[in-house]
Amino acid sequence: MNSDKIKKGYLRAPHRSLLKAGGYTDWEIERPFVGIVNAYNAINPGHTHLNRIAAAVKSGVYAFGGLPLEFPVVGVCDGIAMNHEGMRFSLPSRELIRDSIEVMVKGHALDALVLIPNCDKIVPGMAMAAAELNIPAIVISGGPMLAGLTHGRSSDLNSVFEAVGARAAGRMGDEELRYYENTVCPTCGSCSGMFTANTMNCMMEVLGLALPGNGSIPAVLAARERLAKDAGRQIMLMIEKNIRPSDILTEEAFENAVAVDMALGGSTNTTLHLPAIADCAGVKLSLEKMDEISRNTPHLCSMSPGGIYHIEDIDRAGGISAVMRELYDAGKIHGDAMTCTGERVREKLKNAKVLDCDVIRPLSNPVDPEGGIAVLKGNLAPLGSVVKQTAVLPEMMRHSGPARVFDSEEAASEAIYGNRINDGDVVVIRYEGPKGGPGMREMLSPTSAIAGMGKGSTVALLTDGRFSGASRGASIGHISPEAASGGPIALVQEGDVIEIDIPARRLELKVSDEELARRRASWECPKLDSGSAFLERYRAFVTSGVEGAVLRKR
Repeated sequence: MNSDKIKKGYLRAPHRSLLKAGGYTDWEIERPFVGIVNAYNAINPGHTHLNRIAAAVKSGVYAFGGLPLEFPVVGVCDGIAMNHEGMRFSLPSRELIRDSIEVMVKGHALDALVLIPNCDKIVPGMAMAAAELNIPAIVISGGPMLAGLTHGRSSDLNSVFEAVGARAAGRMGDEELRYYENTVCPTCGSCSGMFTANTMNCMMEVLGLALPGNGSIPAVLAARERLAKDAGRQIMLMIEKNIRPSDILTEEAFENAVAVDMALGGSTNTTLHLPAIADCAGVKLSLEKMDEISRNTPHLCSMSPGGIYHIEDIDRAGGISAVMRELYDAGKIHGDAMTCTGERVREKLKNAKVLDCDVIRPLSNPVDPEGGIAVLKGNLAPLGSVVKQTAVLPEMMRHSGPARVFDSEEAASEAIYGNRINDGDVVVIRYEGPKGGPGMREMLSPTSAIAGMGKGSTVALLTDGRFSGASRGASIGHISPEAASGGPIALVQEGDVIEIDIPARRLELKVSDEELARRRASWECPKLDSGSAFLERYRAFVTSGVEGAVLRKR
C-alpha cells in the first residue's frame, strides 16, 4: 500500500504515534488509508448537507475494511459569487482544489480517494486531482436541489435572476420579486436545472468515475445516502482490483461524456472542464472534437434553462443510464469503456431503460437534431467560441447587429439595467477572459436581465468570459484569443456590425482586414489590476478558454 510509506517499520514509529494521537488503533492503521475529500461548507447550499453524505461514505469504507480519513476543500457557490468580484475567484478555485488534494494525498501517503463535491468548479477540480494522482478514486456528489414551485409552475435559480431583469424593466414589483426569491430554491443541493454543477455531476457518471445515479438522485432523498454508502464500499473493491483513473479516463470515456452532454443540452462550461480533466489524464479533447460530436448527437432532453424539465425529472425517467442506453443502442457511445465498478459501459447499461419518453426522447423524436453546444469561429473568434445552441430562440440562430462595447461586466450590466440596450444590438463584454478578468467570470446577471426585460429574442451577448449553465439566449462566450491577449475582440468599436450564424458555426466582425490592422497598431492592453495576489498568480499561468483555462505546467 502507498500508506506503508508512513506506517511500516520501526522508522515510522513517530508517524504511527501521531496517527494514534488522532484516536486510531494499530488495527485501524493497518487498513488502507482512504481520503474522504469533503467540500462541505455552511455558505453554499449545494454543500450544506455534505457532512451527511460524508458520514454515509465513511460508514461504507469502514464496513469494508478501509480507514476513512476526511479532509476539506473550498467550495464557492457561483450564484452567490455572481455579478461582483467574487466571481473572479470561482474558476481559479478549480485549480486550488486540484492542488490542495494533491498536497493532502502526497503529504499523507493516501491509498485511495472518495471525492464529495457538488457545485460547479468543485466537481472538475476533484476529477482533475483524481486523474493526475492516479490512485483508486470515486466521485459521489451531493445531488441536485428539487425544483421550486412558483405560481404553480416549476422554477429554479434562473427564474429569480430573470425576475430581477423584469423588476428592472418595471414589469414586476418588489413583492412579486420577493415571492420568487422565496420559492425557487426549496431545498439544499446543486441548482435544479441542467446547469454546470448538475451537468458535471452527470459527466462523472458517464466518464465512469461515479456510480449510476450520481448525476440525478436528488440531494434530499434517502437514495442519495444509500448511494454514498455504496460508493464507500466500491472504493474498497477498486483498491482490491487496482482500478485506477487511468483505466477509466480514456479517450473513449471522454467521447462518451461529450455525447451525453450534447444529448442532455448541458452547460457550455463543459467545454472548459472536460478538456481540463482530459489534460490531467493525458488525453487530448479539442473544441473541434466536441463540435463534431455535437453535430452527430441529437438533443434528447428539454432541460432548464432552455426547456421545461429539471434533474429530478431525469431521475424518475430512468436517470443518466437511460440516456446512455438510448445513445448506445444507436451506436453513439463506446461500449467498451471501463467504469469504477469494473464493468464496461455496455454491461452497466444492460438493465437501463427509459421510463418517460417525454423527458428522455427517443432518437427518432429528438428535441433538436443536433447537440446542445456549438463551436463558432471567424475573424472575431479565430480560435473558437461556444454557445448553448439549444437555449437559443430560433429567431436568434442567425443575427446581425451593431456592437455595444463594454470593458467589464459591471459596465454592461449598468447599461442593460438602465434600459440603454436596443433591439437588434450585440452586447460585447471583454477583458473578462481567463487572463483579463482574471478568472473568466460568468455572465448570468446580464443574460438573465436581457431575458427578463423581454429582449431575449432581439439582443445577443458576446464575451471572452463565460456563462453560467443557467444562462439562455444568444449568449456566445469563451471568445479566443481573449481581449487581454490581443484577440480581435479587443479591436471591436461601438457600432461595428457583428454577424452571428450558429448553424454555419460563424462569428464575424464586419470590418475590413485593413481597418483591423490599423486598430491593432494603436491598441494597448489596459491596466488590469485584480487587487489579489492569488488572482495575479493565476493570471500569470492560465491558458486560454479553448484550452480549458488550465494552468501551464511550467
